[in-house]
Amino acid sequence: MNKFWRFIVLNRAMLYKVILLIGCGFLTLYLFPKGGQFKYEFQKGKPWQYPTLYAPFDFSILKSNEDLEKEKQEIINFQKKYYRATPEVFDQVKRSYKTQFSNFFNLPASHPNYKVLYDYGYKILNEIYKVGVFPVAYDHKGSSFVYLIKQNQESTVTVDQFSRIEDLRSKVVSMAIDSLYNASVDQYYNLFFEIVQPNITLDEKFTKNSLASALRDVSVSRGIVVQNAIVISKGEVVEGEKFQTLLSLKNEYSSKLWSDANYYWIIFGYSILIGLTFLALFLFLSSYRPAVFDNNKKMTFIFLNVVGMIALTTFMVNYEVNFLYAVPICILPLILKTFFDPRLGLFTHVITILTLGFIVPNSFEFVFLQIIAGIVTIQSVTQLQNRANLFITVGRIVFVYLIGYIAFTIIHEGGVSEIELTIIGLFFLNGLLTLFAQPLIYLCEKIFGLVSDVSLLELSDTNSPLLKELSDRAPGTFHHSLQVANLAETAANEIGANSLLVRVGALYHDIGKMNAPPYFSENQASRLSPHEELSPAESAKIIIDHVTNGILIAKKNKLPERIIDFIRTHHGTSKVYYFYKKAEEISGETPDNKLYCYPGPRPFSKETAILMMSDAVEAASKSLKEPTIDKIQNFVESIVDKQVEEKQFNDCNITLAEIETVKKVLSKKLINIYHLRVTYPE
Repeated sequence: MNKFWRFIVLNRAMLYKVILLIGCGFLTLYLFPKGGQFKYEFQKGKPWQYPTLYAPFDFSILKSNEDLEKEKQEIINFQKKYYRATPEVFDQVKRSYKTQFSNFFNLPASHPNYKVLYDYGYKILNEIYKVGVFPVAYDHKGSSFVYLIKQNQESTVTVDQFSRIEDLRSKVVSMAIDSLYNASVDQYYNLFFEIVQPNITLDEKFTKNSLASALRDVSVSRGIVVQNAIVISKGEVVEGEKFQTLLSLKNEYSSKLWSDANYYWIIFGYSILIGLTFLALFLFLSSYRPAVFDNNKKMTFIFLNVVGMIALTTFMVNYEVNFLYAVPICILPLILKTFFDPRLGLFTHVITILTLGFIVPNSFEFVFLQIIAGIVTIQSVTQLQNRANLFITVGRIVFVYLIGYIAFTIIHEGGVSEIELTIIGLFFLNGLLTLFAQPLIYLCEKIFGLVSDVSLLELSDTNSPLLKELSDRAPGTFHHSLQVANLAETAANEIGANSLLVRVGALYHDIGKMNAPPYFSENQASRLSPHEELSPAESAKIIIDHVTNGILIAKKNKLPERIIDFIRTHHGTSKVYYFYKKAEEISGETPDNKLYCYPGPRPFSKETAILMMSDAVEAASKSLKEPTIDKIQNFVESIVDKQVEEKQFNDCNITLAEIETVKKVLSKKLINIYHLRVTYPE
């Protein structure tokens, strides 16, 4: 049991990576579509490349989205409205007629015409409410036939059968049959205008429910293909009805294949494919990016970005597949290139796109467009601290999408008439969403402790509080750091390293000297050194402690880990040689190496290696007397060669050829600093 736990402890970093790989694989598998894959690839407008296809089973031919929308729109346009009559209104109107009739007809109740006029008015009132009365100025739109619900009975009537208050006079006039009634038209009109109330209202809820029910009943299929019938012949062009039939077969095939009997086999197949893609990324990082591979936080960041992009795309496919091209997939290579390098960003992008090919429709078009857009993204972005670069990159991405979409449309449709403005709008929306890469980069920095060029640019400001403090407390060290930064930045540019990162690391690499400035030669104002009162071991401890103190100061000021790495490694495991030799001279014995060696670690990247060489050369160059070009070149050679002999660069990926290039750059810069010129023969 102890051996088992010992194995777990010793291999916990690798075990974490394996768990991360498996966990991301399972999460991606969960996001995958629940259906089998149709074994034929086809594109609209292209010939069928496979043998003649026979229907493996009976299946329905699905209507296209355009046909379904057209059919639904027709239902909406011709949908009859439902009106509801309120009987209580008519009852109230009849009571009002009974009480107010005498107010408008100046006849005593005993007059022989009174009852005649009363009964006739009642007849007109019944005629007005025979179907119902619309509200004042009500404007009916749509079909002339509507449904009327009166006392829970439904009937079909025309709009013209309803009465309107605006038409009361014409209604009264039309019903006048002799001179008695003609003479009383004004009295009838005034009476009815006073008492008639609308009793017809549009039942919007019932109308909407009826429309929704009609839309639900729309059939999604049109006809059936029987088993063993020819679906498409070899060489036949995939278009029109053939294209829709193939889409229907593909859809039916996927759903039939996803049965209880095949479930675990399909899951097994998907697991293999997902495992291969994630394993490819895993092996790439272990072989070509060992520094990233060894850092579990960075590994987690990369894999979570991949799974996050897959999840976002899957959500969009399930929610509304037409919005697929609005998903800003190029944010992935943008972010990874910012924190790592272009090659890693592009490789991860390609792996992600290949995985998404199993999820999205028209997978060939999607994969082609996204890979080309990813390549353009990687080649376009240089330094995101320049805000214009991001806009230029987004513009190029959108341009690639547009050109690719137009090309595919021409291939499929044989012209540009079928280009959809909605799709073009989605590409522009994609571009706008890609601009959110900048705040996402900031968020990733805070969560995962990564450093982008934007943060490095902020840290390179010599007016920052920490560098101002260094300048005030240790001006000699500050000047030394500036010189080292200039040397290291130039050398990094020559060998393709991150020059901005090297410069910032150089500016902060000696901040630990602020705790004891007089004990470092560049800050000593007089010839008297405080080390003269100390033993060599005590002096060496003060010198070595500037690395530890620098790390503590950096963490207190919340500097990123990538910058702290420069503080840790800028002396590697080298000796404080001056005090080591002094101790040897005093005691006559070989001193204890532990007392005179820096704790390390040794440089583990090109950038930290460049800083070690630049720092050693710049510091030692102050001891040069009467420098010449040859003397400087030999001086640089000896210092760097000594570091190579001590194997200080064995843990980083810098090559001997790159070290030679750095030596040449450092020699050239020092020659320029000392204003030396080649002596020409007379």
